[in-house]
Amino acid sequence: MAATPHRIVIVGGGAGGVHLATRLGRRLGRPRGGQAKAEILLVDRDASHIWKPRLHEVAAGTLDSGQEQVSFVVQASRHHFRYWPGEMTGLDRARKVIRLAALADRNGVEVLPARELSYDTLIIAVGSRANDFGIPGVREHCSFIDSRDQAEEFNAVLRNQVLRCLAGPDEATLDIAIVGAGATGVELSAEINTALDFAAGYGVGDLRRRLRLTLIETAPRILGALPERVADAAQRELRRQGVTVLTGAQVVAVDAEAMHLKDGRRIPAPLKVWAAGIQAPAFLDRLDGLETVRSRQLVIRPTLQTSRDDDVFALGDCAFLLPEGETHPMPATAQVAQQQAEQLARGLEARLAGKPLPEFRYKHGGALVALGHYNAFGSLGRLGLLGDGTFIQGRFAQWTYVSLYRRHQLGLYGFWRSLMFWLADLLRKAHAPRVKVD
Repeated sequence: MAATPHRIVIVGGGAGGVHLATRLGRRLGRPRGGQAKAEILLVDRDASHIWKPRLHEVAAGTLDSGQEQVSFVVQASRHHFRYWPGEMTGLDRARKVIRLAALADRNGVEVLPARELSYDTLIIAVGSRANDFGIPGVREHCSFIDSRDQAEEFNAVLRNQVLRCLAGPDEATLDIAIVGAGATGVELSAEINTALDFAAGYGVGDLRRRLRLTLIETAPRILGALPERVADAAQRELRRQGVTVLTGAQVVAVDAEAMHLKDGRRIPAPLKVWAAGIQAPAFLDRLDGLETVRSRQLVIRPTLQTSRDDDVFALGDCAFLLPEGETHPMPATAQVAQQQAEQLARGLEARLAGKPLPEFRYKHGGALVALGHYNAFGSLGRLGLLGDGTFIQGRFAQWTYVSLYRRHQLGLYGFWRSLMFWLADLLRKAHAPRVKVD
């Protein structure tokens, strides 16, 4: 009787999770001699994946998420893993099972009851979300864009606000406030301007003239994780677009009509977005004794194993890894998550063969921010052809930014399928509207 294959359960289908499932499926899930080396399961409450760094485009309406999504069922069938719908809520490390919440449809009707799923090796890659810091009114009155559903919901609200503005008097304004001037907040600010420019090209009125967009940041400057030269260039471009950038400004309360700052200022904005801070999902804080930090991230070792369980791994935004000799943990970026997924795919294959796990070594590939169709700025990392720290802008920076997504597709689909997707994108852009107008 054949032995049961080692079961590897990956929770979370973001940039790290879907890459890991795809790579492990190719390496370990393909049946050879009648049986695979391992059974690979990907667990996610959504049925498809969209690259999180593009959610600001979905929110602004300049990206059709239906065209860009990766179906987990299709990806699994082509790359020898299984998709398992569900949302993790708990863990029993002694029994080696995870708990999944009941699955309901959009009308709240239960489709599947609460369940348990066993594992031999568990990888948690559930990402992160914005942190409201307990500020009154944020959850009630602000939009978030941490998921595709949230981004699409914001876009629907944005289009409604645009219609109200167009139907109002000539002096009516479109007031928007975005809190958090990291990459998400900065790129969303520029992408909204881009969307209104595109809409004007279809005869939807001169909306840019009416836009009053305020970007609020608590820190002394925007894009704190990026080099200062990149941040300064991005701030100049935002101001050229008409965005009001407030730094050193702390939001202390939010109501239906405005943001309230600590210094007494009131920023009127019926449409508000919260993109500040990061924190991992709340259930990680009570995950059967695993060690977490204040942001709820799971503490991991350089091997990507959690600090208290050799059979439980974590990667990406939900993982806290402080490299030896460093004062800051690994940043919460898709670049880090994908590199961790690549290493863990090799490492787990070695582990099943009785070899030790390698330690993670991050290779900084640079930092980039794209400001809609206007401009892009960045700094090349050690992988850059022009040398570490080289400042780039304009068309070259925009091309480099786009190449990050193309590399993401390459890892998921392989060269030939990726090439077909790239050609399809070019054909679609030649005839499809550049912004969602219906």
